[in-house]
Amino acid sequence: MADVVDYGGTVQKNGLNLLQGPGNDIVAVTNLMASGAHIVLLTTGRGTPLGAPVPTVKISSNSKLATNKAGWIDFDAGILLENTDMESLAEEFFRYILAVASDERTRNEINGYREISIFKDGVTL
Repeated sequence: MADVVDYGGTVQKNGLNLLQGPGNDIVAVTNLMASGAHIVLLTTGRGTPLGAPVPTVKISSNSKLATNKAGWIDFDAGILLENTDMESLAEEFFRYILAVASDERTRNEINGYREISIFKDGVTL
């Protein structure tokens, strides 16, 4: 690991950097973007339509979610539980991320979801 970046800080070192901050989806995504992330990978088990001003790839943990929220979910990782082998799914996911990095639009970009949220002390709803 190269470094731990404080909330609101930016990446200064090459390599794996961990980002410290709240776990609320949109606050965490805002923090990632502010630190210099160009793409955000967000795993979800319940689904969320959120998106940041950078491509926000929503990865479903189950296929039912991917089916029910097809307009929000970018990648169905739930198929791993349905007799898909890890190696082929990982290859498919890697190809998808490369496509997003090469200008394929994510659901948040297609739907125009580009929110930010700054963390505050106390309850965040």
